[in-house]
Amino acid sequence: MNTVAAIAGVVIKELYRRKDFYVLLVLTGVITALLGSINFFNDSNIVRYLKEICLLLIWISSLVICITTAARQIPAERESRTIFPLLAKPVTRWQVVVGKFLGCWIACGIALVMFYLFFAIVSEARGRSVAGAKPHPKSSVASTQAVAKIEAAASVGHDKHDHHGHDDHDEDAAATSGSPLANYFQALWLHWMMLGVVTAMVLFGSVVFTAPSSNATICFIGVLGILYLGAHLHKVALRLTEPSQSILSTIYFLIPHLEWYDIRDRVIYDQPAIAWGLCGLASLYALQYVLVFLVLAWLTFRRKALSV
Repeated sequence: MNTVAAIAGVVIKELYRRKDFYVLLVLTGVITALLGSINFFNDSNIVRYLKEICLLLIWISSLVICITTAARQIPAERESRTIFPLLAKPVTRWQVVVGKFLGCWIACGIALVMFYLFFAIVSEARGRSVAGAKPHPKSSVASTQAVAKIEAAASVGHDKHDHHGHDDHDEDAAATSGSPLANYFQALWLHWMMLGVVTAMVLFGSVVFTAPSSNATICFIGVLGILYLGAHLHKVALRLTEPSQSILSTIYFLIPHLEWYDIRDRVIYDQPAIAWGLCGLASLYALQYVLVFLVLAWLTFRRKALSV
């Protein structure tokens, strides 16, 4: 465990010695500050658009930091030949994989804390939007549908107590919509869980692909494809004929659904916080894929020749 912690510590120090994080943080701050200084027709709801743009910049910056950092870890060790004395300590290849993953994941978590702290300050400084406003129909449809399905499933068995159920739901919504702290924390936590899956995926790609640039490009395309198209694959598959329908349905159930962790709309429109039990289940779902990708990376790395 000490060996894994030491490797992770080196990765964290390496990230914050580079200028990537600072440049992205400054750019996010400057763009958000410029947009926040603009007042269109004294519209009090302009803060919603400011929050939406700021969160979008945070997601883009975090993905850039996560993928570029994880993609260069093992290839950089091989190119500089530092992997040979590292494995001669002795350090097992599993410890190298886990240490690199933890270092990248924790470093991304620290960056996320900085980003979301800035977002919370800007959001509260500009004032919160009107509670209960309807979100834009084209934004984060997948997360809204997922929450709706979970709430509908949870309501089964309570049909005989509809009146009391609606009263309890209204009381819970009134209690949770008053404070944005829960939404901020849940958005940060689920975002970090999603980055854990992406980090493990990129590490697996780093032992499969030779060049870090090709690995980063493929992972960027894959992550963006899952975020924007993953929720619709099953719907498209139902309209196809066999065997295309079975193939697309299999892909839908095998891929990690990263779009489930995008709850930006709930933060932007001050909606009630998600049940903490659902956040726990989402975390277990993400950790399951993290373990799968780490095991695949280890199995590939242990069979890979290190001679250059």
